Amino acid sequence: MHDMVAAPEVTGSFPLLGAEGKPRRVGVEVEFMGLSARSAARALAHDLGGFIEVEDPHAFRVLGTRLGDLRVETDLRYTHPQRHPKLAIRLGARAAAWLGTLVSPLVPRELVTAPLPIARLSEVDEAIASLRSAGASGRGAVALDSLSLHFNIDPPSLDAATISAFLKAFLSAEERLRQETAGRSLRLTRVLPPSYPIAYRDRVLAPDYWPDLRTLTADYLKLNPTRKRAFDLLPLLAYLDEKQVHQTLPYEKIGPRPVFHFRLPQAHVGDHNWSILQDWERWVSVENLALEQRALHL
Repeated sequence: MHDMVAAPEVTGSFPLLGAEGKPRRVGVEVEFMGLSARSAARALAHDLGGFIEVEDPHAFRVLGTRLGDLRVETDLRYTHPQRHPKLAIRLGARAAAWLGTLVSPLVPRELVTAPLPIARLSEVDEAIASLRSAGASGRGAVALDSLSLHFNIDPPSLDAATISAFLKAFLSAEERLRQETAGRSLRLTRVLPPSYPIAYRDRVLAPDYWPDLRTLTADYLKLNPTRKRAFDLLPLLAYLDEKQVHQTLPYEKIGPRPVFHFRLPQAHVGDHNWSILQDWERWVSVENLALEQRALHL
């Protein structure tokens, strides 16, 4: 039996239905070290059921598990050239496989879940326990980079006022969330995604800042033209207006999708007492603040 921590509440008081009237879902990405993608896929298939499909020597799908379809891979684009034909340096299959092995002590592997109903989020800890038992490790950082935990969360609505309310809520809580995430660790503080610029924060938090979608996107791109933020809106903005985003950021790696990309948390797969739900509770606090912001604007 894998070690598990007590699970906090995963739903909170926020809306459980999304933009299309369907139950909201959340996809999870967890980075770890100490275990190859191949060994991780084998452990997941053994413990959660399902079967393995090989994409390349450093990327595997584990299909039909009791947690749904999973993916585990080395988090480096150059090791997966078949996915990225426009890379400036495109390696052949053999060279890419060799590179993946060479960088394995430094570059994380990543577990990626399919979108899950929010009520099932606690089950991701079972997959993490499986990886840990097989030898996965990590305590929030590696070398000079982070070991990240990302949540990709269905918004309750895709209108500009809802997106603005969530942005305001996150910016109001960002400093507290950063302190809670890093704790007293200077090392973790250094690898957290950079804060939003003060000028942009002040603009968004102005009481009368409730722009339409085009203005919201233009302001975000002008004052904050990067995906390296703890609350990364670029995937959502690109989904809503891909042309506007890519005109400003033609070379940025952005996967358009209708989600809030919360990428502040750090992954501690090597810690038996760690659960992703501790950071989910922090997101719940942002949701509750956003509801208050939205209610005040109505």
